This record gives sequence, structure tokens and C-alpha cells, in this order.
Amino acid sequence: MELLKRYPGNPILKPNPLNAWESLNVFNAATVHHNSLFHMLYRAQEADYVSHIGYAVSEDGFHWSRLDKPVLSPVTEFETRGVEDPRVTRIGDTFYVVYIGYSTHGTRVSLAASKNLIAWERLGIMLPDEDNKDAALFPEKIGSRYCLLHRRPPDIWLCYSDDLLHWTDHQVIMRPRPNTWEHEKVGIAGPPIETEHGWLFIYHAVDQNLVYRLGVGLLDANDPSVVLHRRKDFILEPREPWEIKGDVPNVVFSCGQVVSDEILYVYYGGADRVMAVATCPMSGIVDSVTGK
Repeated sequence: MELLKRYPGNPILKPNPLNAWESLNVFNAATVHHNSLFHMLYRAQEADYVSHIGYAVSEDGFHWSRLDKPVLSPVTEFETRGVEDPRVTRIGDTFYVVYIGYSTHGTRVSLAASKNLIAWERLGIMLPDEDNKDAALFPEKIGSRYCLLHRRPPDIWLCYSDDLLHWTDHQVIMRPRPNTWEHEKVGIAGPPIETEHGWLFIYHAVDQNLVYRLGVGLLDANDPSVVLHRRKDFILEPREPWEIKGDVPNVVFSCGQVVSDEILYVYYGGADRVMAVATCPMSGIVDSVTGK
């Protein structure tokens, strides 16, 4: 049984034929709540499938206004085929977006910083020597070091850094469970959420039929390499027509979530075509993963 409840007005963001850069697909968005507003950085594709990152803002998390121009577009030799799947984390007074640069070199986990979520400064490639995806920063240091979750297929990995660009102590923290809804691979969704029970994290998983679903787990507060709890069942699966049919069928894929007034808003792409949101009380999702 699904845990998240879909917003009845989904999809909340659709391709815009008036802007070439977002005319094909809009999906896989990072989200953050700041100054009483919801902010979204979404992946957008034009007709040639090159990805850009756009910005949208909302007062209630459901109705969005967006800029006419992207806030990040391909610039470097490692981004010639697009900038993809952003995850935003606020650390101190700075927002960091971890995104994927896609090119003939492969996929590279990259980093940019901003004070206002619109003007971004590229800081460099975080994992320069490998194809990698599905990376998200923790919102604070743990044991004096920055922490990053990433994905070396088919597992979720954890690593540490002193400067956000040089990463060490890589270790697997979660593997797929064979012959289940997460048989093929797993990957982090948005950045982990701090709770009194530990770091709550949402992740996506892929089964033998390439169906993407969302799950939830809990990491130890002081040692995030330790998975304290992991819900057996998924919290969202493709059911709506726009989740089943699109550019990539049978996909619900999240890169970000927001907690506001004790409600969890999970933002996700439907079939790599549109953006949607589903909600749940924080107490409900925490209880579901801890077994209370």
C-alpha cells in the first residue's frame, strides 16, 4: 500500500512549448523551503534531449511560477549533452546543487553554489574519475566532515570530504534486495532529512521490469553508514497515466523533498515527462520506517 498521497492537481509542472529549452520534458526536480517559499530547480529538455536546469517558485508548494530562462545550462566539456537531476542542500547561508554533467566522457557528479538559488557558480566535478549519478549532500557536517551519498551501480554509497571537492572513505551503505521491487538497483532521492530518530532518506529502486518506485530508510545520526531501518514496502509506485506513459514509461523519480508545517512534500518526475508532488505527515513516514 502506498504511503504518499498524490496532490489532486498533478502534474504541477508540464513542458512549455513556448520555451525551446523546456519544450520536451520537465522532471526530476530539486526542492527547498526558504523564506516561507518553496523553490524548485527542475531538469528540462529541449527537442534534441539536451538538459538544462530551470527555476520555479511557489507559495504553497502546489502552484508554481517559473523563469523563462534556465539557471544552469551546459557549458563545460563534461556537460555537452546536458546538466541533469539536481539535488539542492543548504549548508549555512549557502545553497549547493549537486548535479550530473552528461557528455561523451560519461556522467560526472558536479557541484555549484548560490546565495539566492538563481545565480550559480560552478565549483567543479566532485567525483572526476568515474561515471556516477544520484548524489546528494547532507545538510550539515558529521564528525567535522561533509558527507555525500552517491550511486555506484547498483548500490547507494557514502563518502566524506573536508572541502566538498575531494572525497574519500567510500563505502556501500545499501544494496538492492533481490527478487523484490528493488531488484535491479537503488539510488538516493533528495538530501537526507534530520529527525530525532536519525537521517530520514527517500530513495528510488528499480525492479526486473524497469519499473521505478520510491522507498524510505533511516540512517544513524552520528554514523550515516549505518542503516537503522528500511521500510519493506515502497511508498509510491507508477499508477497514474502520466506516470506510466511518457518519455520513459513506469517511472516515479524524486530528486527532492520539503518539510513544511510537519508535512512532507515529495516532488517527483512522472515518466520523465512532467513534475508532480505527493504528501504525507512527517510523523506517519517516520513511524512507517521505524515500525512504530
